[in-house]
Amino acid sequence: MNPLTLPRNTEAEIDAFIATCEVLGRFDGGISFDFVDGFLTALAAAPRQPPPEEWLSVLCDDAFERAFADPVSHGQALASFQARLHVLLAQLDAEAMFEDPEALRLDPLIAEYTDEDRRQLVEEAGLSEEDAAVYQTGVWWAEGFFNAVGGLPQIWAIPEGEEPEAAFGVAFKQIEALRMLADEPEWKEHLATYWPQGEPSRDDLIHEACMSVQDIRLFWVDFAPKTPTRRVEATPGRNDPCPCGSGKKYKKCHGA
Repeated sequence: MNPLTLPRNTEAEIDAFIATCEVLGRFDGGISFDFVDGFLTALAAAPRQPPPEEWLSVLCDDAFERAFADPVSHGQALASFQARLHVLLAQLDAEAMFEDPEALRLDPLIAEYTDEDRRQLVEEAGLSEEDAAVYQTGVWWAEGFFNAVGGLPQIWAIPEGEEPEAAFGVAFKQIEALRMLADEPEWKEHLATYWPQGEPSRDDLIHEACMSVQDIRLFWVDFAPKTPTRRVEATPGRNDPCPCGSGKKYKKCHGA
């Protein structure tokens, strides 16, 4: 599919979404626009969406209520989140993805971090080099995603069985890679398993993470509990023996 045809937020909607996240970040330092976008992406990839009051408390505890105390600002802030969620749901539409499973439809909002940004965090913000190294492109988006997965078990209960557990596990690993550091054994194991051809760029990792989110959305369809097929018996003729075993004709018994 041509990416230009994908559902996307307007510039005004994105500006409102980022502004809401910035205000929220003053009340909860762990909140950033890409963290929230990852969180909403997990909601969109889930088999159902809980009401806002259920997921807002998982996203930021009571910070949303404190940041947007009056009804008008509360409504506007929530509307900016719902506008973003609406587009993510459209991008992760299962029917559209089944038509072309290899097409990238998810278009995340992710802050880019460079070596210069990490240097400034050390020199100007006073972070240690170890803490600054965590600031990699996509890391907070992945943090937000897994915050929703872990915080909303009522909608993220993985179907039981070896096949679904393996499928979800592989997809989660590709998203988890965005949080791995280069000197960790887990990263080296990930490279050996999924990238034997060579170390990927951050763009490669983000692409694989987005494709894995799409896979997860389709997994819910593939592994959804199947409704038992109701068996309907053919209706006996009026003069046939009644199937109840009474010995009477159907028309004189249950067909009466």
